[in-house]
Amino acid sequence: MSDERLRRVRDRVRPFPDFPEPGVLFRDISPLLKDPVAFRTLIDLLEDHVRASFPKIDFIVGLDSRGFLIGTPLAQRLGIGFVPVRKKGKLPGATESISYSLEYGKARPGSSRGSHWGDAVEPGQKVVIVDDLLATGGTMRAACELLKRLKAEILECLVIIELKALKGSEKLNSIPFYSLLQYD
Repeated sequence: MSDERLRRVRDRVRPFPDFPEPGVLFRDISPLLKDPVAFRTLIDLLEDHVRASFPKIDFIVGLDSRGFLIGTPLAQRLGIGFVPVRKKGKLPGATESISYSLEYGKARPGSSRGSHWGDAVEPGQKVVIVDDLLATGGTMRAACELLKRLKAEILECLVIIELKALKGSEKLNSIPFYSLLQYD
């Protein structure tokens, strides 16, 4: 991976102190999304990683909502389909859902995620789950549980940013995990 390409992406991540609560340093990808060269570089880097790591993938699964922004162009580049994992009540038809807590040092009200049951992913299909950031790992773990219920083969959880100090990757147990950028 080119240090220059990685630096171009890292330079477009904006630190935003005390959001969503005091003491939290939010890593904002909005400047990255606004810069077409940096965004293209991001997708290039993710595509290079996925192609080098996995010869056969059926779907990119993106988490609501920033995983959609990264996952759809990545899936398109790879020539495969995209499956959204949405918040409860946002998808038509039968859904599967799971409840989990969001945390930034203390519990927040639980939220639910849902995915089409039956027609989203078939048993044995190979998927890579994509989101913008891994913090405490609750959202990603919930998505993994949903996909396990659908009997998908999760090849990897892939994010742009990992907040290492929050140890979210430990919640993924044995599922492979890759982050492009890491912050303490």
